[in-house]
Amino acid sequence: MADEWWKDFFDGLIVEFWQAVVPEETTRAEADFLEKHLRFGPESRVLDVPCGAGRHAIELAARGHRLTGVDISREFLVAARAGALARGVTVDWRQAEMRDLPWSSEFDAAYCAGSSFGFLGDEGDAAFLRAVSRALKPGGRFVADFKAAESILPNFREQYEMRVGEIEFRARNSYDPIQGTMESSYTVTRGERTEKKRAVHRIYTAREIFRMLSDAALSACETFGSLDGDPFRLGSPTLLIVASKSDSTSV
Repeated sequence: MADEWWKDFFDGLIVEFWQAVVPEETTRAEADFLEKHLRFGPESRVLDVPCGAGRHAIELAARGHRLTGVDISREFLVAARAGALARGVTVDWRQAEMRDLPWSSEFDAAYCAGSSFGFLGDEGDAAFLRAVSRALKPGGRFVADFKAAESILPNFREQYEMRVGEIEFRARNSYDPIQGTMESSYTVTRGERTEKKRAVHRIYTAREIFRMLSDAALSACETFGSLDGDPFRLGSPTLLIVASKSDSTSV
């Protein structure tokens, strides 16, 4: 049975931390990347899954695009709705698990940002990609950033900490080479509040990711190691893949 740590992970101080930790200029740069590589127009329907607090969806909606955001976390979606209201934009928010996508050939583009892939175990992660593929129209594009082994392992740190405003964040990581998983224990503190969280990510190699995309009828078009368009290589900070759904394949 897959480790379902993600079912109750995204609440409390961890939600406050993720809302505070990413600068606005980073969100704008990521939205620029998505606009460029997803190639959607003003009438295109775009799926953000999982959307978290909606920072990408809200930014793209503010640029005139039609967004649907899906996330399992009620607290993230409360924050997302408040953020959209503050920006004066409309986004269709849905509370659901990330592979629970009921649509068929309805979206022109989709993306999975925030290193959100690898939560569900091998079968669950493959099911998520198939669900995204089903939701896309033939020829629709998909962008995701992956915690690829070639990025994570050369830069692996057993522990690190940071402070964002009033929030202190500490992490301890361990890697299981047999299972190909990284287990992380987080301690988040704000004032007198302290919360502890645990997460397990499947760390796929780039080759495994390409095969999973192909099995879901998503053909990799371009691969990058950064938002600046650097080639992906050993030690790159991330693996960004731009894929396209086959024109004639159902999954």
